[in-house]
Amino acid sequence: MRPKPLELSGHSHISCILRDEPAPLCYDSISACYDRYMTTLAGAEWQLVSITTGREASLRVYVWRQLRRLGALYLHRSVCLLPSRPEVHASLQPILLRVHAQGGTVRNLTVRIEGSDHDALVAEQRAERDEEYREVVGRVPAFLLEIAVETARGRATYPEVEESEADLDRFEKWLAAISARDYFQAPAGDVARAAVQQCRDAFTGFQAAALAAEFGDDETGSSPANPLAPIVVEDAP
Repeated sequence: MRPKPLELSGHSHISCILRDEPAPLCYDSISACYDRYMTTLAGAEWQLVSITTGREASLRVYVWRQLRRLGALYLHRSVCLLPSRPEVHASLQPILLRVHAQGGTVRNLTVRIEGSDHDALVAEQRAERDEEYREVVGRVPAFLLEIAVETARGRATYPEVEESEADLDRFEKWLAAISARDYFQAPAGDVARAAVQQCRDAFTGFQAAALAAEFGDDETGSSPANPLAPIVVEDAP
C-alpha cells in the first residue's frame, strides 16, 4: 500500500506519512537494527498518540504523568509524539491498556516525519532534556556544601551518612529517569552525570570520615577524601 500523507498542526506544523508497510527485517540487536534503519532515511518514525480520558480526573493525571515521564512532546492537550522505539512501545502498552479499561479512547499511530520537521522535534526533545539535566546540576552544589559543612563541624556521623545517602539516592533516581527519556543524547547529559559522580565521590569521602571518627583512622584502612576540596560543576556548552 502507498503511504498516506498526514498533516498535524497546533504545537507546530508537521508533515508526516502514516506507515502501512512493516519495517525491514533485521537479525541484529534491536537497537542496532533501529539505528541503522533510521539513519539510512531522511527522517524518522514517531508514535502519534491521542488519548481521551473523559471526565476521570485521576486517569487524566495518570496519563499526563506517564507520557511526560516518557518524554512525550505535546502537539495538543490530548495528542503527543514519542520516538518510535522498542522501549517506548513497551512503556506505552500498560498506559493504553489502563485507558481502555477505564473507558477512555486511544489512537496510537506510527508516523514518519521528514526533514526539517524531524530535526525540529529532535531539537525540542534535546532542549527539554537539557533543561532537566540543568535542574540536576543546579542542586548539586547544595549537596556538596552540606557534606563539607557537616565535616568541618565534626558531624561526620552515621545518622548524617544515612541522610546524605538518601539525598544521593534521589539524585541517582532523578538522573536515571531523565536519561531514560533522553532519546537523542542531549549535550547537558554528560555534565549532569559528571555532577552526580562528584556527589558520589563526596559521599564516599564523608562515609569514610564518619567511620574514621567512630573507630579511628587505623580502622578505615585508607584516608578519607577531603570534603572541603574544591569541586567544580561546569554548565553545559
